[in-house]
Amino acid sequence: MTMGNKPHPSRRALLGAALLAGPAAALDFAAAPAPARMRASADRVIDIAVCTRPFRPQGPRLEAERLHGKHLVHHYGHGGAGWSLSWGSARAVLPLIQAGVAGGRQQQQRIAVIGGGAIGLTSARVAQRAGLRVRIYCKDLPPDVPSSAATGMWSPDSRFCTEQEATPALCSQWEQMARSSFRTWQSLLGLPGDPVQWRDGYLLSDLPFDQDAGGYPVGEPDYPDLMARLPDIRPRSVLLRPDEHPFRQPHVRRFTQMMFNLSVYQRLLLEDFLREGGEIVRREFESPRQIAGLPEPVVVNCTGYGARALFGDQSLVPVKGQTARLVPQPEIDYALIYRGHGLVVLPRRDGLLVATHGEGDYGNADRTPDRGQTLAAVERVAGVYR
Repeated sequence: MTMGNKPHPSRRALLGAALLAGPAAALDFAAAPAPARMRASADRVIDIAVCTRPFRPQGPRLEAERLHGKHLVHHYGHGGAGWSLSWGSARAVLPLIQAGVAGGRQQQQRIAVIGGGAIGLTSARVAQRAGLRVRIYCKDLPPDVPSSAATGMWSPDSRFCTEQEATPALCSQWEQMARSSFRTWQSLLGLPGDPVQWRDGYLLSDLPFDQDAGGYPVGEPDYPDLMARLPDIRPRSVLLRPDEHPFRQPHVRRFTQMMFNLSVYQRLLLEDFLREGGEIVRREFESPRQIAGLPEPVVVNCTGYGARALFGDQSLVPVKGQTARLVPQPEIDYALIYRGHGLVVLPRRDGLLVATHGEGDYGNADRTPDRGQTLAAVERVAGVYR
């Protein structure tokens, strides 16, 4: 499957670009064993999921307002960086939440969080740690929320904002959130079920890495190189010789990256939330006026793309994201990114996760799975090996 790309000197390949920078030549990775071959075929596809990334060109909405008698805190619009930035972003809005309960009576120290996805669950946990009592209102819970279909790879700059809107203040805020999140993710290493792991991976390219390979389809905006602000925690990579890998592509780098086993991690979040006194109410909101009937004086809006319909935020742009799972292969312990071909494969516990992007994803809120797109991606995976 070939995707068109508009020429632009700053165009970077999705995810792969962040793996190219840094002092790779100075690194001395120990020789890794030859990676096992992924068994990629149509009969091994066990699931296809689609999510809608809530992208805002000006970055996520982190602000408070008074609405229908409530102190309403908006916390949504992270594009493809929701999981990666969740902890730092939740800490960024905590002062806005606390401003709504400051000086209140003890029974008013309870807040409501609308949404049970990545941002909603993490906002609830950060508020709990700050001493607040939290009740989550949501239509769905994991694994039935859109963020359950995310790849689970550390990608804090994925569609965070457009290059045009990347003001110094916004970039500085992003860096603070990214570093804060990174520290928390590292604290989760080694827990039962391995919710967070560092994995090696291979970045494949048809062109030399100093040449632009495209990556984003026609119609998408340019995104800033925010990872350049994190030289100390950015992914590491080293260029490999042809005899050091089993791939057909002429240019290959090995990198190390942080990844999340989302099924395990979401369960951990929910268990921690409930164990510390959190409550969950299954409820769907169709109008912002419905928040007036909630008993909590402070409401945190973590509805993601749903905020477009619920609160009329027309700045939200849907970006369709499709993932598929192949039958798990315990011997596969590495990731695979095919630069310029919109292909990412991650070795998750719930299966080999195959993520694709292509023409028509930007501005597309359709969550209907495209099996043909997945099968084409699986075929590309099978074809990368010599």
